[in-house]
Amino acid sequence: MTFTPLDWLILIVILIAPIGIGVLRSKLASRNLSQYFLAGRNLPWWLSGTSMVATTFAADTPLAITGLIAAYGLAGNWLWWNAALGSVLTVVFFARLWRRAGVLTDVEFIELRYTGRSAAILRGLRALWLGIPVNCLIIGWVNLAMAKILSIALGWNQLDAVFVGLALAGIYSSITGLRGVVVADFIQFIIAMVGTSALAYFVLASSDIGGVGGLLVQLPSSTFDLWPASSGELNGGVVSAITLPLSAFVAYLGIQWWSTWYPGQEPGGGGYIAQRIMATRSEKDALLATWWFTVAHYCIRPWPWILVALASLALYPGLSDPESGYVFVIRDYLPIGWAGFVIGAFFAAFMSTVSTQLNWGTSYVVNDWYKRFINPVATEDRLIIVARIVTLVILFLSASVTFVLESVRQAWEIMLESGAGIGLVLIMRWYWWRVTAVSEITAILASTVGFIVMRTMTNIPFPQTLFYIVPGTTICWVLVTLLTSPEPIDRLTAFYKKVRPSGPGWAPVVAEIESVPAAPLLPLFYSWVLGVLSIYAALIGIYEILFDTWLFGGIFVFVSVGLMLLVNRLRPNNDSD
Repeated sequence: MTFTPLDWLILIVILIAPIGIGVLRSKLASRNLSQYFLAGRNLPWWLSGTSMVATTFAADTPLAITGLIAAYGLAGNWLWWNAALGSVLTVVFFARLWRRAGVLTDVEFIELRYTGRSAAILRGLRALWLGIPVNCLIIGWVNLAMAKILSIALGWNQLDAVFVGLALAGIYSSITGLRGVVVADFIQFIIAMVGTSALAYFVLASSDIGGVGGLLVQLPSSTFDLWPASSGELNGGVVSAITLPLSAFVAYLGIQWWSTWYPGQEPGGGGYIAQRIMATRSEKDALLATWWFTVAHYCIRPWPWILVALASLALYPGLSDPESGYVFVIRDYLPIGWAGFVIGAFFAAFMSTVSTQLNWGTSYVVNDWYKRFINPVATEDRLIIVARIVTLVILFLSASVTFVLESVRQAWEIMLESGAGIGLVLIMRWYWWRVTAVSEITAILASTVGFIVMRTMTNIPFPQTLFYIVPGTTICWVLVTLLTSPEPIDRLTAFYKKVRPSGPGWAPVVAEIESVPAAPLLPLFYSWVLGVLSIYAALIGIYEILFDTWLFGGIFVFVSVGLMLLVNRLRPNNDSD
């Protein structure tokens, strides 16, 4: 790739814009922790939701999707498409509850819901675990993807690529707080989408590809299968080499979406999704933000990546590292000016994710460890200083993680497998009064043991390991829950009055306080089913428009929009603010 002065100018403007936003927002962020980590709880839905989408659009995602398609065809995307079920669950069941909780972090929620020594232990351990090693792993795989892009496209060595990107993201995220991060996210998301869409256009328009029709001719037909192949589906007498195993598909749609913990698609919300929800100005904004995130994340954003990934398979067959094929397209098929813009777009995507991870991870270490256990009387000024120092420490630790990872897909699988089994307890703690801090601790320990056993004592590959880890973890935490004492009734009643969850799971507590019975769960379940159908109808519709017939695809998209409108009409009008 040849970079002209115009390309460099465009790239530099894209890189320094977030730092300018950070400087402008730094004074407001310095007021208190609520401003620094939750933007004063006053974000509109469109800004909060777009920030969620931008955070999940990092430099790693197009590369990882390229690796998935190289291994399994389009159906390989069910590794993450399955999570739409959980995202709609967050929209319907949890967005309002997180907004009502009024906590600074989802880890602080632990001591809103539970009490006693076990709750304190759980909060402290979760704060350090999520804030440092998990956060560093996430930033590490994002760094790895950006390093691949810069090393192939511009010839930079990996060390330079990692530290330049981290330094830029670290500077503005440490000074600006969440409000500056989400404003930068909004701008960066637009840049990233324009850049990746332009890349798809240029490579498809090239004579080497010849549009989508050229892809259909040059690649095996099984590459375009949206659904997995069973063992009986043969291609020329042998099972196609590019197909998703049926067992993996069952694991994704039947188990993974509700049982595993993964940043951005946690069962019951959580992580930076919960942070953005809690930063909104009302319950209505919280719901609309998560709904916009879900639609954009699953239905709109991935298609330019998928088209480029398919083109890379046709252009560079047999690569030992298929993920790098996406970067070869960037290197070889962009005209002058667009080269700088697309590299800038990936820098924008990279910085939006890293800045969120730094702000989110730091919130745990500062609010749920330092303030809770080390210095409970710390002033707001001191807490902001500590937050900025912790941000830089996490920054440097995450850089070291980058150099031990082999691929983005490898890191994704480690994260999903190591968090397998804890998802159900994160859901049920909102809707079943018997869940305790000990239940969560048991789930974490059982999941960790299961992960270690699967990795060290068996040759069972992911995601088939979920068939073993998830049932074992679930049995352990449910048994412990039933065999141990519940939380004190005063804590349960206080939680119920504050959050007001629906359903019969709180009936004993409702009876104790002689409150109005909880709202039924069935209408929420109907909305969830319709919401899931709308997302997958849109997904199938766009697929059909791109690779088959406009008419059939248009019908699916039309049905999707109708279902989304119906879900909105079914939404209960009981916002508290």
